[in-house]
Amino acid sequence: MDDVHAFPGHIPCDDRSQSEVVVPIHDGEGRPIGVLDIDSHREGHFDEIDGEGCRLIVEILEKSGNTASSATYQRT
Repeated sequence: MDDVHAFPGHIPCDDRSQSEVVVPIHDGEGRPIGVLDIDSHREGHFDEIDGEGCRLIVEILEKSGNTASSATYQRT
């Protein structure tokens, strides 16, 4: 998103944020469990290469099964 202020309802993580890349993260069942959210204080800071890099990071996380809802906890 080149200008977060152009999106109605945007909730900034930081009031100085001007642009961001947001990619949803899904568990092994395809359910959304979170987002990778990267902000910049500069408007128009991110390009398609940045977006693709973020999508690849999320893809690696999803394929690894290392997502919050897939973790197994054992009480000792």
